[in-house]
Amino acid sequence: VQLVESGGGLVQPGESLRLPCTSSRYTGSCYLMGRFRQAPGNEREGVASISRYGSTYYADSVKGRFTISQDNDRDTLYLQMNSLKPEDTAMYYCAADFIGASGGWSNTMRYNSWGQGTQVTVS
Repeated sequence: VQLVESGGGLVQPGESLRLPCTSSRYTGSCYLMGRFRQAPGNEREGVASISRYGSTYYADSVKGRFTISQDNDRDTLYLQMNSLKPEDTAMYYCAADFIGASGGWSNTMRYNSWGQGTQVTVS
């Protein structure tokens, strides 16, 4: 499975970005898709995920600002990021669980497919 990411860039605080992630496999068959981020010197952390049933999960730091959604007709996951802050600066990764692994939504071990990452800089 390939996950192709795009949409990163440099924005000012308060602005918005949308991060698409397109899968080579039908996303409707995915148990859980999500977005992680990793800033230099930090561990990779869960940002948001969405289950095959439409349940969504968010890190406390992004609740009310970020929205995750999935378009199965386009096999694409979207992360809409509003009111961006400098602390949102990181490499953002798309991840997917296509085999029904165990673990919580923010556990990296839950995911068996990863994108290459896209840089988001808020400054």
